[in-house]
Amino acid sequence: MSEARETPEGQVADAVRGNWVDRLAPATTRPYLRLSRADRPIGTWLLLLPCWWALFLAAASSGSGLGAFDLWLFAGSGLGAFLMRGAGCTWNDITDRDIDGQVARTRSRPIPSGQVSVKQALVWLVAQALVAFLILLTFNLNAILLGIASLATVAIYPFAKRFTWWPQVFLGLAFNWGALLLWTAQSGSLGWPAVVLYLAGISWTLFYDTIYAHQDREDDALIGVKSTARLFADNTKLWLRGFLVATVLLMGLAVLMALSEASVLALALALAGIWGMGWHMLWQLQRLDIDDGAVCLRLFRSNRDTGLIPALFFATAALV
Repeated sequence: MSEARETPEGQVADAVRGNWVDRLAPATTRPYLRLSRADRPIGTWLLLLPCWWALFLAAASSGSGLGAFDLWLFAGSGLGAFLMRGAGCTWNDITDRDIDGQVARTRSRPIPSGQVSVKQALVWLVAQALVAFLILLTFNLNAILLGIASLATVAIYPFAKRFTWWPQVFLGLAFNWGALLLWTAQSGSLGWPAVVLYLAGISWTLFYDTIYAHQDREDDALIGVKSTARLFADNTKLWLRGFLVATVLLMGLAVLMALSEASVLALALALAGIWGMGWHMLWQLQRLDIDDGAVCLRLFRSNRDTGLIPALFFATAALV
């Protein structure tokens, strides 16, 4: 009985224990917040961090530092990431409701567990997307158009695991779009450094989401869901080393392109952030055990810190 009291009703299996949704949110809102993954904040961070990379790198490239509108872009991208991650996860759970019911880690999600109906989830999806769109309207026209275009990647991703062994590529296309969007919102137009930064983010996504997918490898095999975790199998670490190198090299190239006319100090700071990110990814590789789901989940969540390292150094480069 004591164990039942300690576990909040409706808690999702892979939620962060003691999260604010299960402890503080009104009971009627919890199923919707769980649908948005508010009890699992790592996804919001992974969507947000490429936005901040691009914002700070574009500001450093311009040489004008961080102004008042940049502070709004910083905050607005945070709010937008929370809302669009929530909308994307809601869409994902609507399309995956039958699959989620067959996987141990996901059958406790709101739709397969009966906490929320599909119709209620659709209304919640639209509400989140509309508020995010209002934030997007405060950006310049080119950024608004890019934001609207991103919906295509969000719509396609949930279906990718049905037709390709590389669904993580489609996740990367969606989750790193903010690199294109925030560069454009800050500078006024899309630049090649942002495109290369976007590619770096996709490589990083392949790294962390392959680790994440190893939690479901056995269930995915039983129901026929594809993933890079299943594709790479025992060769996972070799592939992850490749993604690590590609992430560091592509991000380094983006920095060199963006800061070719910046001060030596700004360039050194930005490159130091990439160096730190690479070491954090190597630390993950050294501790990875693909047969231990708890280790995979812990390392996946550590990627918040991985992505924060270059974000902090890029911000510093913009200020010097």
